[in-house]
Amino acid sequence: MKVNDINHKNFRVRDGDLKDNAELKDGIKLKDLLVTGAKEFGIELNPDEAETFFSYMNFIKTWNNKFNLTAIEDDRDFIIKHFLDSLSILPYIKKFENTENINIDNMSIIDIGTGAGFPAIPLKILLKETNITMLDAVEKKVKFLNACISTLKLRNTWAFHGRAEDYGHDIKHRERYDIAVARAVASMPVLLEYCLPFVKREGIFIAMKGKNTEEVSISQKALEELGGKIQEVREIILPFSDSIRNIIIVKKFRQTPPNYPRKAGKPSKNPLI
Repeated sequence: MKVNDINHKNFRVRDGDLKDNAELKDGIKLKDLLVTGAKEFGIELNPDEAETFFSYMNFIKTWNNKFNLTAIEDDRDFIIKHFLDSLSILPYIKKFENTENINIDNMSIIDIGTGAGFPAIPLKILLKETNITMLDAVEKKVKFLNACISTLKLRNTWAFHGRAEDYGHDIKHRERYDIAVARAVASMPVLLEYCLPFVKREGIFIAMKGKNTEEVSISQKALEELGGKIQEVREIILPFSDSIRNIIIVKKFRQTPPNYPRKAGKPSKNPLI
């Protein structure tokens, strides 16, 4: 793969720097790992998209030295646990598009607690015209995300610094999104209070969780209070691994009461259970 020079302040990627053709111990190349793994979710990556994924990975590694964006340093684990994990929810976004008869180019998605941009940026690489917003409470991570948006030339993509408890009351964001996503940043009742206020009526919240789904059983109060209903729980195994994940789809059937989300810290200290 050839990568053109990409400049952003002290960051530079030159042709040949990205070792997407490096062969792993089992004989699988990094690029094959990504492309073949994506196919497990019915996703066909073209060469430009694969190139962008490796530019993104290299960008994270460069910034990780000072911003501690991820603890995963091994390339194989990075592709499986960050990229393929993020792409695992794309079929559910497509399903929502078809069910609700929404043009995916006009769809709006918000990623709550996005960190280094997972799952938002991997989704954005494929959903080029979809409006994607990222929210994180750590300012340095948002600084990274804005640099990433600029460097990768991602259209219709925004990153905001702030807490979900505050932005959930902002008229510019409250009940403005077709889909909210969150990647295991809190227990399910807490995630529901963080995320459902952002979702339009008839929209969905996609929770990306680990193998333990016991907390789903204690989410009924939160669902009733916030106007949501669990539509589907699907267990998956990430390609090329034994890592079990659960994807939980929550449909929003009515508006969230105006007193939610509660003030910063309240949802986690006193969850709706």
